Amino acid sequence: MIGINIISVIVLLGILIFVHELGHFLIAKWSGVGVLKFSLGFGPRLIGRKFGETEYLISIIPLGGYVKMMGESEEDELSPEDEERSFQKQPVLKRIGIVAAGPLFNFLFAILVFSIIYSFGVPVLTSRIGDVQEGGAAFKAGIQKDDNILAIDGKEISRWGELADVISKSNGKELNFTIERNNKVHDIYIRPGLTKGKNIFGEEIESYKLGVIASSETVIERVNPFRAFLEGVAQTWWFTKLTYLTVVKIVQRVVSPKNLGGPILIAQMSGEYAKRGIIPFMFFMAILSINLGVLNLLPIPILDGGHLLFYLIELITGKEVNIKWREMAQQVGFFLLIMLMVFVFYNDIVRIIGD
Repeated sequence: MIGINIISVIVLLGILIFVHELGHFLIAKWSGVGVLKFSLGFGPRLIGRKFGETEYLISIIPLGGYVKMMGESEEDELSPEDEERSFQKQPVLKRIGIVAAGPLFNFLFAILVFSIIYSFGVPVLTSRIGDVQEGGAAFKAGIQKDDNILAIDGKEISRWGELADVISKSNGKELNFTIERNNKVHDIYIRPGLTKGKNIFGEEIESYKLGVIASSETVIERVNPFRAFLEGVAQTWWFTKLTYLTVVKIVQRVVSPKNLGGPILIAQMSGEYAKRGIIPFMFFMAILSINLGVLNLLPIPILDGGHLLFYLIELITGKEVNIKWREMAQQVGFFLLIMLMVFVFYNDIVRIIGD
């Protein structure tokens, strides 16, 4: 069990870090900036080899990576030729592009992975009823377990998601359900009821419901490459919005910070998904890639988002942010990042002890 967790998390983080740093690397090269190092991991080097001016490394601490560009530090001494290829001497829009490329590649990678998943096929719930809640709108209308909903108001229905979408948008209007029961087709009129419930953040909301639960019956749904790409974009956009909304809910204290997880939780989850098969593991990888992209775009100094904030200020004002202010901000950002890592490690350990 532990072996699977370790191997799967090394593969998972290795791929995601590589994708992120590859974004910085490729756009830097394309922009004419010299790249001195491309490292997966931090700290002392395990293995490395130099090709041209760039040294490619695998370092001992696998919780990140970096691309060291020419002239990235103010202290770098460069020849006049190299000065033209240094990162700091590039126009601000080029620097923005290089820094933003890392998170952007994480989002593009998620689109690619989701597209592959939808091309191979994903299991989706059918519109068959698994159970009926006593006292609900469906129960009062006579809907029974194992009824298969074929259409609503003449519109064909075959997936649970389609059923849920129609019900949520009904505004309490009476609907005509065409159902199959014991190989016979019936029409039943039902008015969805407005019920109180909780969303994924635990907030109380009101929505229209039938009072039914899906069966475990699923079908594998495959789509053509173009449709798979559109589904990949849609899923990436949805999970990106959800991740940003989660950050907002944590700040608003709607969601407890205790729900945050660190490397130990990621290792446990990656092991669980790996045991389920390659498709679930890829799905988890895509979601984690989105999380990595969102995290790096947060306007925290030392992260990509912090650098982008400085460059946007420079773009608006026409002046670079004072180096002392940048250094102070990065020290604060580094401290906050360390505190966050300590906090999520603590959460992981508390979960293990609790389990």
